[in-house]
Amino acid sequence: MSIQGKKIGIALTGSFCTYSSVIPQIKHLVEEGADITTICSNASSCINSRFGTAENFIAAITDITGKEPLLTIPSAEPIGPKHLLDLLVILPCTGNTLAKLANGITDTPVLMAAKAHLRNDAPLVIFLATNDALGINMKNIGFLMSTKNIFFVPFGQDDPIKKHNSMISHFDCLLPAIEAALTKTQLQPVLISPFQKQ
Repeated sequence: MSIQGKKIGIALTGSFCTYSSVIPQIKHLVEEGADITTICSNASSCINSRFGTAENFIAAITDITGKEPLLTIPSAEPIGPKHLLDLLVILPCTGNTLAKLANGITDTPVLMAAKAHLRNDAPLVIFLATNDALGINMKNIGFLMSTKNIFFVPFGQDDPIKKHNSMISHFDCLLPAIEAALTKTQLQPVLISPFQKQ
């Protein structure tokens, strides 16, 4: 399925180390013809890290999409009643956001966007990026995988030797996962080891 003309939300959380790869993905989706709206968590819009400043990050995604990101809970809430999106991707989705989503907590713009979007029986795609996926967050991954209208970008361990519990979705699976989710289908296989991707 083409994403040409599809209204896609990209909700960004605080996995700062992934941003250098996330920004080209947003650009690629725009080039594929999607109408992109970005939503930033409090962390992604406020925290400066060794990977760059929040100001520069917001400027980059604004330049790519031609739109200011949604930065507050009130600005994200209309996504539901106004049916603003065909699909929402949490890219990247940290373990913190994953856990809150699984437990119905809506204390950031990203989580409000997810809650508002899901009320419309519309697909939510999770791009996982967490150091505790195979630890305390495994139960949340399992819960969300069995939840209606939630789909995952295929993922695997990013450093099984040094970070045993860490998992991340594969960037080259993002567009196929979005296309599948638009038809309410989970892209398979879900689990792809880093060794399979080499």
